[in-house]
Amino acid sequence: MNAIARLIGERIAEARAAAPDRPALIGVGGAQGSGKSFHCRAYAEARPRTAHFSLDDVYLTKAERDELAHTAHPLFATRGSPGTHDLDLADRVIASLAQAAPDARTRIPRFNKAADDRAPENDWPVFVGQPEAILVEGWCMGAKPPPRDPPMNDVEREDADGVWRDAMHDALALDYADFFAAFDAIIYLQAPSWEIVRRWRGEQEEETLGRALTAEENAALDRFVMHYERITRAMLAGHHSAGWIVHLDEARKVVRVEERV
Repeated sequence: MNAIARLIGERIAEARAAAPDRPALIGVGGAQGSGKSFHCRAYAEARPRTAHFSLDDVYLTKAERDELAHTAHPLFATRGSPGTHDLDLADRVIASLAQAAPDARTRIPRFNKAADDRAPENDWPVFVGQPEAILVEGWCMGAKPPPRDPPMNDVEREDADGVWRDAMHDALALDYADFFAAFDAIIYLQAPSWEIVRRWRGEQEEETLGRALTAEENAALDRFVMHYERITRAMLAGHHSAGWIVHLDEARKVVRVEERV
């Protein structure tokens, strides 16, 4: 068992000991490409009584994000930023799993990134019964509101009046804070720098495509990650509520595990 799986298992055991009548609810955060999805998926696949989904799976639908872009700010058309998740859906799934009878069937949301839209509900996987643990991972899991600084990249300069940044800040301070507070434990996979996050994200894209990115694709990816930069940088600087920090090197190997008091 690797260090991250062991850490997840320890947090689950502690939560189950404190509340044996319900599933442990564990969050795993980390910048794009840090391996959070890989580790949570592997943990759940090896332990059938563990349910798992990502905050990515509860993004608002494309139509809902388009409406938000029209009513709030155009940058909300791009998935990822706080405010583009359906936290009510996440809460309903968690509650359904926690209250499930032995033969109950709970559909677990899935998002189709190729289509940039939530997958049809009939295509969602089904979890039968009540799990012993629920793992929820996401790039902004446990994030706290970042500092209200001037624009730091070209995407943020499209938000000159700060409407988009203020909306993300307020979402993290209110709805997301309430959502994160319900977790028994949050673990954060800490990248060594913001710069390595961009490299990891590019490696993910190339692995998915099975080839190197073109110049146009690299430019599009540069723009995409700018939507995440402010909050990712803030989380790397400690603006998150995780109780355990797994420090990674540039090869995603665990350097050390830090428990926050």
